[in-house]
Amino acid sequence: MPEEIFQSEAHLKEIHDFLIELARQAGEMITSAHPSTVDTKKNSSDLVTETDKSVEDMISTSLKSAYPDYSFLGEESSTSTSKFTSAPTFIVDPIDGTTNFVHTFPYVSISLAFATEYKPVVGVVYNPFTQKLYTAISGHGAFLTCPRIPTSFPYPTGFESTIPEGPRHIEGAEYLTRRLPLRNPPQPLTGLREALLAIEWGSERSGSNWDVKVDTFPALAGEKNGAMVHSLRSLGSAALNMCSVAAGELDGYWEGGCWSWDVAAGWVVVTEAGGLVVGGNRGEWKPKVDGRRYLVVRAGERGREFVEEFWARVAGQLDY
Repeated sequence: MPEEIFQSEAHLKEIHDFLIELARQAGEMITSAHPSTVDTKKNSSDLVTETDKSVEDMISTSLKSAYPDYSFLGEESSTSTSKFTSAPTFIVDPIDGTTNFVHTFPYVSISLAFATEYKPVVGVVYNPFTQKLYTAISGHGAFLTCPRIPTSFPYPTGFESTIPEGPRHIEGAEYLTRRLPLRNPPQPLTGLREALLAIEWGSERSGSNWDVKVDTFPALAGEKNGAMVHSLRSLGSAALNMCSVAAGELDGYWEGGCWSWDVAAGWVVVTEAGGLVVGGNRGEWKPKVDGRRYLVVRAGERGREFVEEFWARVAGQLDY
């Protein structure tokens, strides 16, 4: 199939809608499951459940049936020889936040992306516990669909989207679809000292990359010789962290050790919301999706200055 077909508006919209339906089905599987069978991969902090595997099996079977000529890259079925290539590829994390899922902490998502020529062009991230659905198509903006709940925080002015409504599970609830970021225009980025950041410890708990993380966290948060950021959050889902940056709820997110299936869908959501995705080390302005080290910054004036200030606080070089 010619490259222009892969990138055509109608084709990407078709894929986008299909991924939303798969996210809904996966969400039902996750919320009805009880993660009683828990195994480990690399170590005791790197968990996998039977639900991870069954959800990925459902998604991969559905995608291969609908799009037999496209490649598939999934967390649970990938091996050390699996590569992210220029071919049209679905990139899937069936449960991003497995440790949260095991502990019943509801910061869990299904992360579904479609990429071609090494670029993610469709992204769908869905938290089935909070009913938050993040979607994006390259060149067409990023959106959040979620239940409207009573709150003292004002809902920003939005508009009716033409994208499908997506999953609906709360009977009688009113659902809203908003363009991201939620504040438009977004507030300027005023520097690390006024920033709320996401960081993650990861599953590698020794070695040089671990040392870089452990030394960087106080360089960001410390009062003495640190940037004294407002706070650091470590919530356990790369995809949802990226979507919170896209929404403008977080100012930035830094991590090393992720894989392409952790970030590909969120990548589209962030960039379509006007944010930046760069590398985790200084000077990496053009990161690879499978580069495994990332700094994500929300939309707003002085974004590049914010990146430079952050990089200056990274205590060493992440190397994956």
